[in-house]
Amino acid sequence: MKDPRIWGLKKSPWVYHVAAASCNNCDIEILELLTPRYDVERFGVVLVGSPRHADALLVTGVLNRKSLPRVLEVYEQTPKPCLVIGIGTCTCGKQIFRNSYNAVGPYDKHLPIHALVPGCPPKPEAMILGVVKALSKL
Repeated sequence: MKDPRIWGLKKSPWVYHVAAASCNNCDIEILELLTPRYDVERFGVVLVGSPRHADALLVTGVLNRKSLPRVLEVYEQTPKPCLVIGIGTCTCGKQIFRNSYNAVGPYDKHLPIHALVPGCPPKPEAMILGVVKALSKL
């Protein structure tokens, strides 16, 4: 028998947005997904206010020394199995912040990343595709 939690996660993922240290471009595009133009809620994707209720984490921004422990704490609070989706170029490889003294590396050094969505900022269509790609890995 299949695990009901995984079945529910595939049908209606609840996501929690973690903004580590971003410029808010990715954050604005994530909020655009909730507008009537894209309306991801019709697919069951709901933005929740607590990591304890989330099935997936949308992470944005560059990991720095101050935000790393907080991002790891949020990841530990999410019930497992938990998908982690990196949104934006900063999550892929630091890009303009790659030589910064404060950056601690891309997310995949510290968290299991299931999908990366490049772009600065990425288009909403690309973010929807990234969520679908991550869900297909279950």
